[in-house]
Amino acid sequence: MTVLKTSMRNFLAHKGRMALSAVAVLLSVAFVCGTLVFTDTMNTTFDKLFAATSSDVTVSAEGASDSGETTSGNGKPPVMPASVLAEVRKVEGVESAEGSVFSTSVTVVDADKDSLSPTSGAPTIVGNWNDLDARTMEITSGAAPERPDQIMVDADTADRHGLGLGDEIGVINAVGTHLAKISGIADFTVTNPGAAIFYLDTKTAQRALVGESDVYTNIHVTAAAGVSDAQVKKNVLAELGGDYKVQTAAETAEANQKDVESFMSVMKYAMLGFAGIAFLVGIFLIINTFSMLVAQRTREIGLMRAIGSSRGQVNRSVLIEALLLGVVGSVLGAGAGVGLAVGLMKLMGLMGMELSTDDLTVAWTTPALGLVLGVVVTVLAAYLPARRAGKISPMAALRDAGTPADGRAGRIRGAVGLVLTGTGGFALYLAGTADKATEGSLWLGLGVVLSLIGFVVVGPVLASGVVRVLGAVLLRAFGPVGRMAERNALRNPRRTGATGAALMIGLALVACLSVVGSSMVASATEELDKTVGTDFIIQNDGGQPITPQAVKAVKATRELERVTEYKWTEADFTTPDGRTLKNTAITAADPTYATDLRVETVAGELSDAYRPDSMSVHEDFAKDHGIEIGSKVEVAFKDGSTGALTVRAITSSEAVVDAGAMYTSIDTLATYVPADRMPLTQLLFAAAKDGQQESAYRALKDALHDYPQYTVRDQTDYKQALKDQIGQLLNMIYGLLALAIVVAVLGVVNTLALSVVERTREIGLMRAIGLSRRQLRRMIRMESVVIALFGALLGLGLGMGWGATAQQLLALEGLKVLDVPWPTIIGVFIGSAFVGLFAALVPAFRAGRMNVLNAIATE
Repeated sequence: MTVLKTSMRNFLAHKGRMALSAVAVLLSVAFVCGTLVFTDTMNTTFDKLFAATSSDVTVSAEGASDSGETTSGNGKPPVMPASVLAEVRKVEGVESAEGSVFSTSVTVVDADKDSLSPTSGAPTIVGNWNDLDARTMEITSGAAPERPDQIMVDADTADRHGLGLGDEIGVINAVGTHLAKISGIADFTVTNPGAAIFYLDTKTAQRALVGESDVYTNIHVTAAAGVSDAQVKKNVLAELGGDYKVQTAAETAEANQKDVESFMSVMKYAMLGFAGIAFLVGIFLIINTFSMLVAQRTREIGLMRAIGSSRGQVNRSVLIEALLLGVVGSVLGAGAGVGLAVGLMKLMGLMGMELSTDDLTVAWTTPALGLVLGVVVTVLAAYLPARRAGKISPMAALRDAGTPADGRAGRIRGAVGLVLTGTGGFALYLAGTADKATEGSLWLGLGVVLSLIGFVVVGPVLASGVVRVLGAVLLRAFGPVGRMAERNALRNPRRTGATGAALMIGLALVACLSVVGSSMVASATEELDKTVGTDFIIQNDGGQPITPQAVKAVKATRELERVTEYKWTEADFTTPDGRTLKNTAITAADPTYATDLRVETVAGELSDAYRPDSMSVHEDFAKDHGIEIGSKVEVAFKDGSTGALTVRAITSSEAVVDAGAMYTSIDTLATYVPADRMPLTQLLFAAAKDGQQESAYRALKDALHDYPQYTVRDQTDYKQALKDQIGQLLNMIYGLLALAIVVAVLGVVNTLALSVVERTREIGLMRAIGLSRRQLRRMIRMESVVIALFGALLGLGLGMGWGATAQQLLALEGLKVLDVPWPTIIGVFIGSAFVGLFAALVPAFRAGRMNVLNAIATE
């Protein structure tokens, strides 16, 4: 009980010094709890949505995916004849059934041809208005569509784009363009999943989306009272046979949920990973806090030992303080996590996915996990300072505050750090020289962990040398104040090393990702320059095929020398070794594609693969199946017949563009696939006539003015799009890493604040002999800048090493250019100095306000 009272008294006496450490615990726990609450809420929301939108039994056309529509190569959804609806209605146990037709392979535009699709990546859905939709949508103005010139839109899309009744919009897909005016606006009665939804009447939907009458993509069945979904499914299968996909409501919801969970899992574990990084950084802050508190209470602990306190009691006293800190920070963090989850929901709302707080899901395991994590991490971080406190002897009561440095411990620490760093460096070397990326990635992971731990351990040893160099370069110009700042940073290398290590972790990851991202862009750009021999690439960014009308418009552009069509389909391959490979992708293109994409071959010429009944395979495929030039591969084309194709080229498997593709000609494909089942063009490549690149670019954009779903890019545009994609990903990662950097900044603030308290008497004496407040504040700011730059130097150097090693693994996949983004690296280094200045503002202000006499009188 005495130990508990002492711990409580010390904790409350130093509550101001504990506050920043508590904030670090709070932020880390909040990130964990917020992530879990947000993902649980998303799962609850989609569970309700799928339950509301699933009929008792759903019959889908052959080729439909488990979770919805699968668009075939012709750009149309798979359908079934309307006669199936009549058959289903006669099945025993069916109360009612209705047909629906819908497609997600559509582009919807307003009168100005601006896209109405969500920017969040959610789908655009066009279908017929039916009773199932009426369960989840309520018409708030106008009326449902009844004629071909009418269409209804969801309220969120209407609000986002300023649409109203009577506005004309166009539905563009593989069938053509269908124009209609808005007849009604419907609001969601369940959570809006972020999709843009448009409704036509049934007959119009069939013609506009499929180009046929009397067909459906799905049939929604309602079971009769007392009949289970499973029984109805069994009866429907008995009536229809195995030609259709039949699912119960539970199966449909589960399939849809799997699609959501695949995205949610990536997001969840990524965010938890960054929370783990924040926890790791917080550990250094907590270690520093308790180390400095123990050092400041050396005389007090010595007196406790002198009057009979045992080592264990002193140890437990410090650990109980850590326990209190962990509990307070974790409880507040769990509450903040719920707030963070609500904030994320609001952010998703701005992106188009309206999530209701009514569905907020806080499982009891979430705050429990946050509490356990926060407390365990805090107590573990405080263990070393507590152990050090237990070793303080009663004689310490007779000395000045502060513990003498342990030279032997420092030497052991340096030796262990060097061994770990050297082992990590060797693992990175093995990763960089690996022959296979999978093998190298294991060495890379080991090297990153060991080198990081090694730098943390050896940090105090490095601090002495690095801080002296930084001091000579940056601080000596400020005279005595600069020299005092340098000596303060060197006074306790262990503390400086731990503070710098907190910042080092976040900046190491930033540097590593910057090098990897920049190298990916540079490699892809070089590969494009080397392999792409065409001027323009035309495609739909959502993956929709290019309609024959658009292809015709492109080919009619007079400024073009050639246009190459690029299609792909699936086939079953039977190779010379007797194995059959199901649903293998094969690319069909015009012979000019061999000029548009300069693919390296290891045998034969790619142009020969476009001869009749010929094809190419890539090197790895050839090795795996014993294929040589002249080998025959039996190819059973999807929606077509089977042919024996001769292998006339073997391409390199190290290609970056179109990696792993196997080519044949469109004429060969047309030999085995009927014209009405031929896949549509996925990409168009166009080359301008000599000297007419700019005019051809403008002419192509004009030619596709009526086809806003397609984008025309020259090579510069394509490279910029690639750079933007990688840049967006990196910016998101940097945003998440900012949490770790915020915690590291708190560490610098806490270290300086406690350091000021530790040096209260010293500061009073310096002020007494003539040091001005301004000089004192400058000294503390300089000390903070040096510590921040020390952490930045270690972090950026370590991160660039990781990034360079990771690039060597990418080189095995064809991305061979190492590009160090020096502007980013230098910018981060300079930014670290400003971080140090910012962190020192409050401690420097408090130091400057100290009363000189009171400071001198401090024990």
